[in-house]
Amino acid sequence: MMHATAQPEALAAGPLRAHAGRPTRLVDTTMLYAPHSGGVKRYLLAKRDWIAANRPRVRHNLVLPGRKDAHDGHGLWSISTAPLPFGKGYRWPVSKTAWMERLIRRRPTLIEAGDPYTPGLAAQRAGEVLGVPVVGFCHTDLPALAALHLGEWAEEPVRKRWAKIYSQFDAVLAPSRFVAQRLHEAGVEKAQALTLGVDTGVFRPDLADRDGLRARLGLPADHRLLVFAGRPAREKRIDVMVEAVERLDPGTTLLLVGAGEVAPASDRVIGLPYIQDPTALARLLASCDGFLHANPDEPLGLIVLEALSCGLPVVGVHSGGVAETVDAEVGELAEASEPAALAEAIEALFARDLAELSRKARARAVARHSWGAVFESLMEVYAGLTGDANFLDPAAVRELH
Repeated sequence: MMHATAQPEALAAGPLRAHAGRPTRLVDTTMLYAPHSGGVKRYLLAKRDWIAANRPRVRHNLVLPGRKDAHDGHGLWSISTAPLPFGKGYRWPVSKTAWMERLIRRRPTLIEAGDPYTPGLAAQRAGEVLGVPVVGFCHTDLPALAALHLGEWAEEPVRKRWAKIYSQFDAVLAPSRFVAQRLHEAGVEKAQALTLGVDTGVFRPDLADRDGLRARLGLPADHRLLVFAGRPAREKRIDVMVEAVERLDPGTTLLLVGAGEVAPASDRVIGLPYIQDPTALARLLASCDGFLHANPDEPLGLIVLEALSCGLPVVGVHSGGVAETVDAEVGELAEASEPAALAEAIEALFARDLAELSRKARARAVARHSWGAVFESLMEVYAGLTGDANFLDPAAVRELH
């Protein structure tokens, strides 16, 4: 298996030019953004911070669903949208035309859509009206989710619709080679992999408080702690993780952060609420012994990168995006998302030198998954689509001239 971080190809659009008289405007839009949402939200907020620090001539706006029409003064525009029933804080925009008009008001140089729903369709239409390119970032494998939640009959019609929508973007990015390949198989040949990143300055091993965490949980100092942090969604296979841990020595406990409400009752599991503060989450991750992940179809698993960055070895499944990030150097991969296979992988992990695994996990995150490298590659894609040199490193552009 190839383990190098996948980088997208730059798309040529003629000679690059810098707009001296006006700023370049990038607009991101998606409905996959909620108070307790995960990877997409962290990607967008990390991008906003990075652009503010590294691209002085790029104005970055986020157009997102919210409780009311508002602007935070820092480029985040929320549009009043009704909440999804049982949607855990997510909201579903109904009017494509209204959303399109909001995007047009931002006068974008380029739009990136993080979903194929109303915001994604509105972004395509806004791009047509303005004559600007639109990038589709495919964060989820919709056909696989449809099969899981609705039944196998739903996978093929959803795949066709999924492929039709993404084929209409000017460029398509995916967070892993796994998702890019799924898009290729559906007929979206332009899909490229852009592995996402992690803030290695926030998620770091030196935040660990092993004894303090165990004391707060009422556990012995030598107790083994596994952790999973994520949404309480069916595809996360919480039940499989719980049953796997129940097969282990009683001295092992699983912490479920944000997902405990859907876990089967077990004295081997401790549920903790969703942790919004990244530093608090990093401190908890770094204080555990291993990260557990059971979804075989995970598009990437940004939380896996954050765990590695905290020096936490990972036990996952040998498939999906996680298998592109985790190997024997930084963890263990089970052959299937089944309790017995997962329990065997956990035991194999604890039989190894955890300190050495921790060092290698941290080194892997720093070397391959820093946000800086990810966003530099993304800006090259943007520059190729628009011909706008403002997306590129100002120092590098000066050298060219």
